[in-house]
Amino acid sequence: MCLVDEPPKVTGTLIWYYYICQREVWLMAHELNPEHENLFLELGRLIHEGTYSRDKKEFTFPGMKIDILQRREGRLIIGEVKKSSKTTKSAKMQLAYYLWRLEKMGLQTKGELLIPRERKRISIELTESLRIELEKTIEHIKKIVASKNPPPPVRSRFCRKCAYQEFCWS
Repeated sequence: MCLVDEPPKVTGTLIWYYYICQREVWLMAHELNPEHENLFLELGRLIHEGTYSRDKKEFTFPGMKIDILQRREGRLIIGEVKKSSKTTKSAKMQLAYYLWRLEKMGLQTKGELLIPRERKRISIELTESLRIELEKTIEHIKKIVASKNPPPPVRSRFCRKCAYQEFCWS
């Protein structure tokens, strides 16, 4: 649970959820975890575990869980694996957050959004406009998390497959 006098911790996962559902941001930040046996969560885990087996996997820093770490042409490349391009915006911002955090640590990196089922590889570089959007997003996430109650549920195209569906709509 997020304590009142403890600043809200922003993570890559919260960045991703912010662009899907802001209610999920609050729920995740307050450790109200989704149903683990959700078919779509399990599918995502299987895709993550079963693809890109030759690459280094799951490099972890506080607030970051980078799926793939590579060195190509003398440059560090971080990869984020997603099951579908339906969440490209949220995945792009999650990857931008990792690039931003690594830049603050003195590491110059590039990112790749990887969607194995669609055979897509999307390059992501941290631009000034991405940096500005990311900083605004982080501030808004902090406000959401610091709130006493979650935002009200808002129906979206993602609700049908959401692991929080019963929490919001029953």
